[in-house]
Amino acid sequence: KKPAAKKTTGGPDKAYLQKIWDGWAALDGSKQAEFYATGPHLYFDLAPLKYASWDEYQAGVAKLLDEYKSATLTVNDDAEIHTVGDTAWVASTVKADMMKKTGKREMATFRWTAIFEKHDGKWLIVHEHVSEPM
Repeated sequence: KKPAAKKTTGGPDKAYLQKIWDGWAALDGSKQAEFYATGPHLYFDLAPLKYASWDEYQAGVAKLLDEYKSATLTVNDDAEIHTVGDTAWVASTVKADMMKKTGKREMATFRWTAIFEKHDGKWLIVHEHVSEPM
């Protein structure tokens, strides 16, 4: 039987998670770089299927975000945060209320899972999965 992993404190909290989503709601992915690790990391988003690095992710999402004029993205109260050493993983649903430039309002609830690593004292996302139920 394996011993239980030792949990530590000091990982990302719900306010930090909300800050990430508030950044996406500003519709400028270039300002999100502070939350993501550079280099080859796998990120799954709503569209397209996946990105192999932060640079690729930022460029791809910029095209999608350009279709919107406003957004509110809220981390729901079901957020779970687990921290072990310099690694943390989170899972939550995220409420989205977005307005396209065409005037069409889109409301949805996304699933969000992210893995963070602590780099130079800062929690950075090294893997992320965002999806919407069919």
